[in-house]
Amino acid sequence: MTTLFTNVTALLMDEGFTTLRGGYVAVDGANISYVGPDRPAGNFDETIDCTGKVMMPGFVNCHTHIPMTLMRGYGGGCDLHTWLNDFIFPAEAKWDDRSLAAATGLGLAEMISCGVTCIADMYMRTGVIAQQVLDAGISANLSVGGVYFGAPEDFSPDKCGDCANQKALTEEWHMAGDGQIVADASIHGEYTSSAPLWQWMADYALEHGLGMHVHISETKKEHEECKSRRGGLTPIQILNQYGVWDTRAIAAHCVWTTPEDWAIMADKGVSCVHNPYSNLKLGSGVAPIPAMLQAGVNVALGTDGVSSHNSVDFFDDMKLAAILHNGVACDPMALTARQALEMATASGAKALGRNTGRIEAGAAADLILVDFDAPNLIPCHDEAENLVFSAHGSNVWMNMARGKIIYKNGAFLTLDLEKIKAEVKQYALPLIFH
Repeated sequence: MTTLFTNVTALLMDEGFTTLRGGYVAVDGANISYVGPDRPAGNFDETIDCTGKVMMPGFVNCHTHIPMTLMRGYGGGCDLHTWLNDFIFPAEAKWDDRSLAAATGLGLAEMISCGVTCIADMYMRTGVIAQQVLDAGISANLSVGGVYFGAPEDFSPDKCGDCANQKALTEEWHMAGDGQIVADASIHGEYTSSAPLWQWMADYALEHGLGMHVHISETKKEHEECKSRRGGLTPIQILNQYGVWDTRAIAAHCVWTTPEDWAIMADKGVSCVHNPYSNLKLGSGVAPIPAMLQAGVNVALGTDGVSSHNSVDFFDDMKLAAILHNGVACDPMALTARQALEMATASGAKALGRNTGRIEAGAAADLILVDFDAPNLIPCHDEAENLVFSAHGSNVWMNMARGKIIYKNGAFLTLDLEKIKAEVKQYALPLIFH
């Protein structure tokens, strides 16, 4: 399948932050084949006129828990640990494959309509999620969120459920769909596991060439209790001693991390995934993102679960990331529109090891079109300013993932939304909450 986009205004997200105007973007199969001012030679299966729209790379949501869409607004007003123990964990104990598939489909529909083309998801029953993602058409780095609550001296990978889950995810799904699905190793957090699991996951990741996904220093309580347990070492520092960061890795949240942590992250190439909406809603704090960027840490963006965000509209997260840090620093340039766009696209792609996040020949054809004829995007003096500070997910007119249009003008082309909603209302919600 070949597609030619004409009359293109596009933020290429290259090093020069180029905006292509009146140009052309060609797609051949799953990849972009041409970007430039002149019409490329040849015939195309489909031609799309982009007049009145702005093209940008699809969003890369680097920290999600998709099925938690079912818990939207559930347990609000609590701190993280009360919320988890009193609301989330009891609800999660009721999942079965059918309800989880319905919740995943609903979460994917919301993400796709808001312009997301690639995610990093950490959750249970990961094979169910993998199949839903594969059918929907976006790309995903999936992980199981490894936990171990037993005595360290009793640990055995043969008896630890999440070791078995990690093996199953890797063996059954890693590189499925020609790389559409990537399996990552994972540790839920320092406070939900112990050294034997850390070592096993680190060794498994290196042996199988996998990335790593970990919750890090999300709350002050988590951070300080780790230091108390580990002789003054922070979660970043103690996990570093077990080789957890010796592969491509993402550290979600990083709200209470320190300059010493950032030095390790920059040295090891560990990406921070900033989740500003979730961290503020749960009262966890504000991650020191400008300082982390200054320290050389790659910073990506994530929504976290809908249960602690209430939405996966990535435009909201991009806007909040910029205005939050500008307000905290009393500096309108503390985090610029360009930096927010980079976090949502190119930096996210780097964090996940994906060839996406930029509009250039050879990159994955993960592209969205935003309707700039919408009232909230008129006038346009600067496309980047409008995208970061004015746009909403509802302004997304088209979502192309891996060269295939999966959403266009309000219609889902790979998902049966009515069927998904019926499953959620008639089966999943009664099972989990009644």
